Amino acid sequence: MIRARAFDVPCRVAVEQSEAHFHAHVELAGNLTVEPGDKVRVHGEPIRVAFGQSAVFERTATVVRAGPLLRGWMRLVAYLGLTELYEVSFNPGSLR
Repeated sequence: MIRARAFDVPCRVAVEQSEAHFHAHVELAGNLTVEPGDKVRVHGEPIRVAFGQSAVFERTATVVRAGPLLRGWMRLVAYLGLTELYEVSFNPGSLR
């Protein structure tokens, strides 16, 4: 059985809640890239930001890397899910 590789890494969580923006972005230290199938869990107390404000928090995150089988499956599922965005038309006379 292939075991997932997990490790802890420092991260920065930027949160904003205003009329123009409502987001939470997580930046992993060392510019780590999250690939399909990977999991990231940010540790710490729940973050609360009052309306109209933004804040940045330093936290620790656990990254669990997907194995080759799961990564391949995620890529296949994402590719097949993309086909739902295609529009197919069967109007008469469209092929001449």
